[in-house]
Amino acid sequence: MSDLEDISQHVHDKISFIQQMLDLSVVELPQPKIKKLGQEFFSLEKLLEELERCVDQQKKQLDHLKALEEYFQKALEDVQHIKDNIPPHIPRKKDLDRGKETVRNLNEATDGRPVQADNIKQMSKTIIKEMEFITMPEFESIPQYMKGRVSYDQLNAAVDSINIAVTAKYKILHQSVKTLNNHARKLHQRFKDQQTKETKGQYFIVEDDIREFTQTKVDKRFQGILNMLRHCQRLRELRGGGLIRYMLL
Repeated sequence: MSDLEDISQHVHDKISFIQQMLDLSVVELPQPKIKKLGQEFFSLEKLLEELERCVDQQKKQLDHLKALEEYFQKALEDVQHIKDNIPPHIPRKKDLDRGKETVRNLNEATDGRPVQADNIKQMSKTIIKEMEFITMPEFESIPQYMKGRVSYDQLNAAVDSINIAVTAKYKILHQSVKTLNNHARKLHQRFKDQQTKETKGQYFIVEDDIREFTQTKVDKRFQGILNMLRHCQRLRELRGGGLIRYMLL
């Protein structure tokens, strides 16, 4: 902008000078003065051409800035839309919150006795497998007869419930029995009894685990959701001993 102002001022000065010379034209000018006037006109013409170029450049810069403003405004609107429409199953600070919740639950399971540092360290080394959320392409690949009226968010809410149950179950299994209260010891023993050779090294839950650790209703609708998760290769069934074990893949 300063270049444009400088040229504009220069043009203004030139015009003022030429105007002064024309005011003096009432008298006969000597030849050198006439030549000087011609040079000033020629110089003014060059300045006007340069001024036009600067104005064109400024117009282009202004158009570019307007386009950038529109682009960033649209980007801001898109970001706000994404922020306002984040699916509920998207992980946020869940892992950290769950870790704190698990330690609190385990403290409660040990009759209020604080979990020993060694136990916490041992639990932190043990990574409990969780089921990955269903992607939109996977959801769309599920046959309509299998989906029924279950929405994308409802399906992933079920995935979250299963992960909560798996985490709670295996936190108890990884806890020393001596530190557990009576109820937690019964759960620990039940979990052990449900294990088989086929489940060794695998993570699985049964329907009672869902009821124990979540508020999810284990009904016909939930059974349909389990079928959808099998279709998406998130789990498989293992039957035996009167139980259906849902193995995480």
